[in-house]
Amino acid sequence: MTAAGALLVVGDVVTDVVAIHPEPLAPATDTAARIRTLPGGAGANAACWAARTGSAEVRLLARVGTESARWHERALVDAGVRPRLVVDREEPTGTVVALVGKDAERTFLTDSGASLRLCPADWAPSLLDGAAHLHLSGYLFFADSSRELALVALRAARTRGVPVSVDPASAGFLATLGPQRFLDAVAGAGVLLPNEDEARLLAGLPKGAGAARAATALSRRVPLVVVTRGPAGALVAERGRITAEVAASDPAGAVVDSTGAGDAFTGAFLAARLEGADPPESARAGCRAAARAITRPGGRP
Repeated sequence: MTAAGALLVVGDVVTDVVAIHPEPLAPATDTAARIRTLPGGAGANAACWAARTGSAEVRLLARVGTESARWHERALVDAGVRPRLVVDREEPTGTVVALVGKDAERTFLTDSGASLRLCPADWAPSLLDGAAHLHLSGYLFFADSSRELALVALRAARTRGVPVSVDPASAGFLATLGPQRFLDAVAGAGVLLPNEDEARLLAGLPKGAGAARAATALSRRVPLVVVTRGPAGALVAERGRITAEVAASDPAGAVVDSTGAGDAFTGAFLAARLEGADPPESARAGCRAAARAITRPGGRP
């Protein structure tokens, strides 16, 4: 089935420095690691996976620094994404250092740089021309300027009848901002795509609470909630009830790096939805993409 219109992603482009270290970090001395510098960013990664797995045109609005603007633009174009990158003359492109241990789990050190300096002046109504869906990276909501831009985009999409999805992006940043403040900001979105930790936090539940309970609670506020659960797959909740439990896909190779698995899920999920798949089938597409993502360094296809 051919997609009915374009996917517009508004989010972040960052430079990822991925350090994969099989042994635990050794304090005050050297730890051997395999280190790669790669294009990344939750919004950009999701856009690239959507372009790889679907047939819809994928657009991306993001902000980068002058030092790497051309490199990031080439990487996005090569991935099949149509980028609209605002070049920031004052701040460099955001940088994330991802420390990836033997279990493929990662710890992030984040310098948001230019990425969260997106502002309403960067928005153009023409970005929604021909768009069938708007996706907002949750990172936008963690700084005043980019949150204002996200609200402008969300309101513009609702005015034009374009559905909106949001990926909460970071439990740590959510806790700092405040769950209620985040939920108030994303009011009007039709799809929420948190992981388990983010879902519990947003639902006001303790760490040990079940993901199903969190998904059900959140789906009373946002019509469709899809909670990603890593090796446990994903839960789909709609209007106050669980409507599907989707198993994770088996990775086609050794698990190397879980960086970007959630972004891969998001991109493939949205691409499938644009092609007419129902939420469970879209979640299965997301799980297949996530299984591919964890077999390679970085967050892109």
